[in-house]
Amino acid sequence: MINMQKLLALLKDGHSRTVEMLAAELHTSADDIRRQIEYLEQIGAIKRIAFPKGNGCSGCTGCEGGTGCKGCMPANAESNMGEMWEVVSGN
Repeated sequence: MINMQKLLALLKDGHSRTVEMLAAELHTSADDIRRQIEYLEQIGAIKRIAFPKGNGCSGCTGCEGGTGCKGCMPANAESNMGEMWEVVSGN
């Protein structure tokens, strides 16, 4: 099992990584990383980031209901981003 402190440090360093990249950096399997992330989510240490679509954007002029926000990011960009997590304060 990987050291969760190392995983948390990687999640909060501001760099984007896939599960596979995290696994490589921590010398473990992608399945192990997924289990660790699931556990960290369950205990409230991290939360999954949801990307707004269309009317989820607040105030930019490029939003078109349900099609994504052209003013904030390229069309369909969220489909290429994969999953992202945020470390909850205090962790």
